Amino acid sequence: MTNTPLNHYKDHPILVTGGAGAIGTNLVHALSQAGANPVIVLDDLSSSYQWNIPNLSNVLFIKGDIRNDEVLKRVFRMHPRIVFHLAAFFANQNSVDYPETDILVSGLGTIKILEHAVLSNVERLVYAGSGCAIYGADAPLPLKEDFVSLHLSTPYQISKMTGELYCNFYWHHYGLEIVKTRFFNSYGPGEVPGQYRNVIPNFIYWAMQGQPLPITGSGTMTRDFTFVKDIVNALISAGHVVDAVGREMNIASGVETEITWLAERINKLTKNKAGIVTSERRKWDTKSRLKASIEVARNVLNYEPKTDFDTGLEATIRWFHDNWENIETCAEFPPGMSSAVKNFTASTKY
Repeated sequence: MTNTPLNHYKDHPILVTGGAGAIGTNLVHALSQAGANPVIVLDDLSSSYQWNIPNLSNVLFIKGDIRNDEVLKRVFRMHPRIVFHLAAFFANQNSVDYPETDILVSGLGTIKILEHAVLSNVERLVYAGSGCAIYGADAPLPLKEDFVSLHLSTPYQISKMTGELYCNFYWHHYGLEIVKTRFFNSYGPGEVPGQYRNVIPNFIYWAMQGQPLPITGSGTMTRDFTFVKDIVNALISAGHVVDAVGREMNIASGVETEITWLAERINKLTKNKAGIVTSERRKWDTKSRLKASIEVARNVLNYEPKTDFDTGLEATIRWFHDNWENIETCAEFPPGMSSAVKNFTASTKY
């Protein structure tokens, strides 16, 4: 048997926390195809849905909170070889509204996952960090892994940084192999729109309903959007490559996309005639531009984003059409604490 990343997972139990989310479900599907057995999905479904989890013979879903030791004992009793820790309290505006819950889930929950991983002799833990979060507003572009800011503007950013620091501790003190990935603005099939979700699924949802797309601020802001399957390819490598241990790596496209252009493109692809509406920029949203350097991931993981933006958007819109009944039932936009536009209360993570 050749020593390929996929063979590294074959016939081994693999744990994916937050495995019912958009990145998680795509990762679970890839691990299942690689022959992992079982692929253990741990998710409390607080911001995701069971119908989105791949219904495959080697996928085991366990509903539970990463802060619950009884649940964690059950999960780690299966002795997962590798843990992909994606679970978090997502994302910026949610953490601003509920800062205590954010640190309990993303901080304490991460410590508990690390602790059980050590006690169960897990071989490696791949941590899902956030490149959108930890660099701060004043970092020079393109954003590189060796620049870290302590001037962060949301609890989510603080807790994701905290998670990286605890990963460092468990690596240095206990020898647990750690790989720290820093995702930028992910998009693709699998993400249900909602009040605290990302901008692309929310834009597609409103566009498909013939509603104007809300933009906070000038609309000239840029973000680095990465297709979910490119992120999954990076994660699969991160769980295998020897030189990745102890490293932090941006997982992004390395391309800037303007938010106004994005809205206009989605309106065109969905044939939405309602246009765009604007509102005041949110106080915590301090980053005018985002663009990541992906040289470290390219050199260490042989990572190369392969999905061009239009192809990714079209695939995401097809997923919306194919799952519209479930999406329409589950998408939630209640009157929020931080609504920026009347009837459009989504606090999207630009």
